[in-house]
Amino acid sequence: MIRQMRESTEMNRREFSEYTSIPLRTIEDWEAGKRTPPSYIPRLLRYQLLYDQKLNERGSANE
Repeated sequence: MIRQMRESTEMNRREFSEYTSIPLRTIEDWEAGKRTPPSYIPRLLRYQLLYDQKLNERGSANE
């Protein structure tokens, strides 16, 4: 699920790590299935992505 969210943003792992403030190693472990994120993390990331998308849409509309 984390990988799908990241890929939908067209960010690489490093960029996604910086964007979310989640350590790169943690994202790598989640995507490799070595660790499982807490259940609230995918929800929070989804909200963050949707919120930023809406902000970008508003910014584009006001230009």
